[in-house]
Amino acid sequence: MRTGPGLETSLVRDCQLTLADDVSAASEACSGIQVLPSAAVIERYRCPRELVDVVSSGPLSSSGGFFRFGQNGICYGRSRAAVLSSRPNSKLYDATSDVAVENAKLLLPFNLKEVVDNLRLERYTNGEAAEGTLFRLCKKLYYRLRPFTNQMVRKQVQKFHARNWKKQSFPQWPIDTTVENVFETVLQMSMKASGQEKIPFVWFWPNGASGCLTMTHDVETSAGRDFCPTLMDVDEAFGIKAAFGIVPEERYEVPSGLLKSMRSRGFEVIVQDLNHDGRLFDDKQEFLRRAKRINQYGREFEATGFRAAVLYRKPEWYDALDFAFDMSFPNVAPLDPQQGGCCTVLPFFIGDMLEIPVTTVQDYTLFHVMNERSIELWKSQIDLVLKKNGLLSFIVHPDYTLQPDTLSVYKHLLRHLQGLRDKTPIWFALPSEINAWWRARNKMSVVKDGGSWRIVGEGSERALLAYAKNVDGKIVYELSPSARPQ
Repeated sequence: MRTGPGLETSLVRDCQLTLADDVSAASEACSGIQVLPSAAVIERYRCPRELVDVVSSGPLSSSGGFFRFGQNGICYGRSRAAVLSSRPNSKLYDATSDVAVENAKLLLPFNLKEVVDNLRLERYTNGEAAEGTLFRLCKKLYYRLRPFTNQMVRKQVQKFHARNWKKQSFPQWPIDTTVENVFETVLQMSMKASGQEKIPFVWFWPNGASGCLTMTHDVETSAGRDFCPTLMDVDEAFGIKAAFGIVPEERYEVPSGLLKSMRSRGFEVIVQDLNHDGRLFDDKQEFLRRAKRINQYGREFEATGFRAAVLYRKPEWYDALDFAFDMSFPNVAPLDPQQGGCCTVLPFFIGDMLEIPVTTVQDYTLFHVMNERSIELWKSQIDLVLKKNGLLSFIVHPDYTLQPDTLSVYKHLLRHLQGLRDKTPIWFALPSEINAWWRARNKMSVVKDGGSWRIVGEGSERALLAYAKNVDGKIVYELSPSARPQ
């Protein structure tokens, strides 16, 4: 990281600051540097603004591309880098060499918010437009022929689609934490630039939980629907409450008594698509028509969450959906029909909607594409997610746990999770509870209280103060000793 005052500055092109609880900082952002990425850091950590001073220095490239930011951070976006690549698997330029420090201020050679949004919202896939066109054509043909095929044929098609998945280097399988890595690198550099030893922030999960887990069951057929009461019994035997994704139309009848039973037993109902035909996002006008129906079912089912069939997604259309949260973004998806991944293990906002990403492999993929009947991959993903204090989000279908062998694997997973909870303070939560917490946390602040710090904001009684520390060039998190749960 080079230092020195010799950087030219320019007038601000965009002085908007997205941090709603600190609008006064917007005028400060107009002082001569292009943008103020501090807002992105503060939004993620909910830390005091006066302790983070990060800006973007221009001029940036007119178009985006891939570059590296540190050892574990592949980024996509505009940059001052001399060379941007159109592919993530080539030798990438490391933009850390273009980072500078000026008067204790960290100057980044890219727009942090833009780069993070490009990762979370999968905008990096725009660099492969030709492949996207081919994907859309194949997808349209597949779903037209799907009603005339059996499950064996569909498995072969899906295996063929995923045949080269091991060659894909980005997003990184089996868990991609690029967003976490980029934020931690920026925070570490900012602390070094300003001489900060540690920075207080609002811990990611309530009551000091080291991570979070949510279980979801997407119901695809009438057989799966009829198995739901049995699956609830299985979950309850292991102390789990899950959310059931219900398809409102065409697939099966949805008895109101079943939905009432789910809710009365402490489970949750979310709306899964409209009819699960795989074509929700094919056409904008058709999507808007379907979105009205989906929103109606949301009110009828008393559901605040949504998931698209097959994890198809188009976030630029999400404003037509009247739901508090979505669960359609995978962390990394080399084996899914729509590949990509949001590259993060924490929830994030898409406008007013909270995205609760899927961070583990689906049971269908594990059982029928990878032909696995063990939980070893799940265990590996669990360990990687918890290393980043992230969210463990599972999709296990009633339809694919009907058979004794697959149900046995699921019970093995639940037994492992139960043992993990006994040893580790993991928060087992419904998606709606995660949504409520993350919205509350997003409005909290850390303020000075004499010689220490405290958290203010509605719901702060569940929040714990934590510190990000710079240890040997890496960010290490620790809970405040006075805030640790007794």
